[in-house]
Amino acid sequence: MTQLFNSKLCAVCKGRKLLCGRPTCPILERFRVAKRVEERLNKRHLFGSSPPSIFVGEYGYPKVRIGPLVPPIEGNTSHLDNPLKWENNTIKDILYYRSLLVMGETTADIHVRRSGRILGEVQELAMSIRPVDSEILLKRKPVFKVLPSEFAPPIGPKAELLDFELTENPKIPRRTDYVVSDELKAEQAIMRLYNWGFDEYYIIRLLSAGLLGLDKKLVPTRWSITAVQDTIGNNLRREILSYPEINDYEVYFYEFLGNRYAILLMPESYAFELLEVWLKGSLFGSEAPSVIHDYEDFRGRTGYVKETAGAYHAARLSVLEALRARGRQARIVVFREVTPKYYASVGVWQIRLGVKKAMENPVGRFSMLNEALEAIKRRLEHPFEKYLARSHILGSLARQKTLDEWLGKNLYRLTE
Repeated sequence: MTQLFNSKLCAVCKGRKLLCGRPTCPILERFRVAKRVEERLNKRHLFGSSPPSIFVGEYGYPKVRIGPLVPPIEGNTSHLDNPLKWENNTIKDILYYRSLLVMGETTADIHVRRSGRILGEVQELAMSIRPVDSEILLKRKPVFKVLPSEFAPPIGPKAELLDFELTENPKIPRRTDYVVSDELKAEQAIMRLYNWGFDEYYIIRLLSAGLLGLDKKLVPTRWSITAVQDTIGNNLRREILSYPEINDYEVYFYEFLGNRYAILLMPESYAFELLEVWLKGSLFGSEAPSVIHDYEDFRGRTGYVKETAGAYHAARLSVLEALRARGRQARIVVFREVTPKYYASVGVWQIRLGVKKAMENPVGRFSMLNEALEAIKRRLEHPFEKYLARSHILGSLARQKTLDEWLGKNLYRLTE
């Protein structure tokens, strides 16, 4: 993986010539966003309505940095930290939303029983389903930083927290109170909340705040995102294994925030694969982009996702939800192509939403695999033979000669 910025190239370009190939200079874009909100955040004492939102860092574990995120705005601020509402927003919009959320940082032990009043306030904030009027006092004026992360949405300005207080009662559902107070394992708690209709971002917040599980601990936000999406995905995988297979080859496609998502469903028993390419000029792209991938069969994975990380769990969950709704199973290949339009990483939520929208946007159903692959090839930029060469599922089918002799006779059509 290349570095995010090339200092020599940036010095020559100065954000004007776009020598990196991106349509927007990510350095200048973040500077513009910071200047846009600077006056509103240039103070140590802030009062506003938290969306609600919290963040738990991973560095220093088991001593972690945790804090509430509070904007200098009162009222309905839920859109500032709700990816479900960002479907029609641009990357610039999202960077602006996140820049308004000031994080007051404090250090806490992951064992929540050892922490004090401020953590208790943060936990109450995490359980709320509506914005909560909050007050934070910082040691100094917040410093604006946006670090690239493929997991969580960007974090805006932050500073050391001296005090935090909720100035109104949070709206906490009875079912949340029940799950938090009951003796449930984390997986049981996650699935109970999910099946009751709570969205996963709310569940992620509860897990991060140390409210779920038998041995309640703070969980870094990045880990919580993966843990919740992986837990729900594994449960859905086991469920759909009892469903009949689809009847045709199905192709779906959607482009979202500079990411292209093509999904191939095959009329065979469940397996899942994500193939991902960061094209030249994209955020983490290189001069010679390569395909990375991860795979599982009906047994699921026994270890960590090695190459595609959080993108894997986000993409898998969206496809599994669509199959569960239909009462069907399929063999799944997801193609993710990241273009230069994706100039700032905004978190795996965009993969979750992008694949979900793709599953709502069918290209067509096909009786032959070659027809389905042709439909996908037309929508992607990276040489298609490189996808085929890297794919475990498609390569396995070729080796087993279950392509109706197609690969042997027609592979050249996809590599032209």
